[in-house]
Amino acid sequence: MSFIRETSRAIRITLVLWLLTAIIYPLAILVVGQVFLPFQANGSIVENIEGKPIGSTLIGQIFTSERYFQGRPSVVRYSQGRKAKPTGISGASNLAPSNPQLLNRIIEQANQFQEESIQPTADLIYTSGSGLDPHISLITARRQVERVARARGIKEDEILPLLNKYTDGRFLWIFGEPGVNILRLNYALDLQEINRQQNQ
Repeated sequence: MSFIRETSRAIRITLVLWLLTAIIYPLAILVVGQVFLPFQANGSIVENIEGKPIGSTLIGQIFTSERYFQGRPSVVRYSQGRKAKPTGISGASNLAPSNPQLLNRIIEQANQFQEESIQPTADLIYTSGSGLDPHISLITARRQVERVARARGIKEDEILPLLNKYTDGRFLWIFGEPGVNILRLNYALDLQEINRQQNQ
């Protein structure tokens, strides 16, 4: 009789824990995220003026045009997934510092930047630990202002306010260094250009 009672109690506890951890808790997190933080909960996806997703503010991507600020090398490769939502295949390269493949990539990238008259800083030739960092340092961003302004046919003073606006500060005001979010900055430059053309 005692064995049956203990077994019944164990089953009830298991069911209650399963209900709490597998159903109630995930649903509560889902509801809180969708109600109070929908942008972040859905991947911080940025959409253009046509409502099409162009990327996530949390994941770096490669910009090659001189009209755009270039970010850190990113191992993510965006593709259009279901319902035209961008999906990213990501993961660090895990190449050791002594790996010839890594050294060749860094040398090639540095040479390419020099050919384009861009001072190759560490941000531009080295990936972050995750290989997904969407930020570059303020110094690296400022070194690109002249090139972007020239390519867009605008004054540098028109870019600097956006540079400051899309600089994320230290986490909790003490951890890490301020960084410029490249996707948000580049998209803001596109919007600025569209508005200027409409007002002409």
